Amino acid sequence: MLPVNATSPRVLLIEDESRLADLLAKLLAEEGYDVEIAGDGQRGLHLGLTRAYDVLVLDRGLPVLDGLDLLTRLRLKGVTTPTLVLSALGNPADRVAGLDAGAEDYLAKPFDIDELLARLRSLRRRHLDTARTLPLPGGRLDLDTRLVQTGAYPPVRLSERECALLALLAARPSQVFPRTSLLRLVFDDADSNAVVDTYVHYLRRKLGKHVIDTVRGRGYQLGTPA
Repeated sequence: MLPVNATSPRVLLIEDESRLADLLAKLLAEEGYDVEIAGDGQRGLHLGLTRAYDVLVLDRGLPVLDGLDLLTRLRLKGVTTPTLVLSALGNPADRVAGLDAGAEDYLAKPFDIDELLARLRSLRRRHLDTARTLPLPGGRLDLDTRLVQTGAYPPVRLSERECALLALLAARPSQVFPRTSLLRLVFDDADSNAVVDTYVHYLRRKLGKHVIDTVRGRGYQLGTPA
């Protein structure tokens, strides 16, 4: 997924070996990444479903929930964040299983840190190259120009915040985002959920009420075609 409101690329590191996780987090932070660690599969699944990341680094042998099962569940929920599996299971059959589960890359332990960093850079480049437009109900959002093309109508230009909010919803169309999550991910300099409602109103006014659905008691979700 594309970074929404951050200057550093965000990494979710799902690794139960605490010493390795801490070492990787330190190395990634030195490379400019904003790293969050999950120590088991259930925590990793929760974070992967509720927060926005640029890339996932995932161990296979996790407690509570196996790494490949976790990845399969993320993909079934529409989470397309590029993922690198980092595992001691490194024979060809293991690599095939990881790629078939939805991983974009697979690196066996022990590994060279420079190779890991290079693979992460490559993952992000490939993902950005293919994710510069996002489908919307009745149109598409171009992230470079912040224009929404809606069929025969002239394109609609969005503000930076409008684009960030809509891009987050469009990147995970099956997910319902609580207002608190949207506030943290898109409007981190604001302190009231009311700003989220205001920008939802702006987007509906520009693009139609159908573009964002309100899920009562839960938050907002990308709408469905009218």
